Amino acid sequence: MTPTEATVTSTTERAAASCHGDTPEADHAHPSGPHGYSKQKDQHLKRLRRIEGQIRGLQRMVEEDVYCIDILTQVSAGTKALQSFALQLLQEHLRHCVADAALKGGTEIDAKVEEASAAIARLLRT
Repeated sequence: MTPTEATVTSTTERAAASCHGDTPEADHAHPSGPHGYSKQKDQHLKRLRRIEGQIRGLQRMVEEDVYCIDILTQVSAGTKALQSFALQLLQEHLRHCVADAALKGGTEIDAKVEEASAAIARLLRT
């Protein structure tokens, strides 16, 4: 693990703990809910199942020797669906965990903003 990855990981662990009122010394890096997405959990699972169906469709297309451009079109659709899901999850994280940290103030907000920024950077690299 590089020093940058270690910093991001420790920041993520601190930020996750602060979202749920845990201390940074907690035994777990990612506490169990309620997370920002918890209220929409059923909708998210339904959406992910549709995306899973798209991916399985890609497998069938390859098995059936479908024209490559048609497969690439479906890959693009699956990629966009995952990106859309990720953006929704990020928005819920900002509204729940980051907003909660902002109310608490101090270093918690800095850790949450850094964590969200790192997540955005990862999404932009994909």
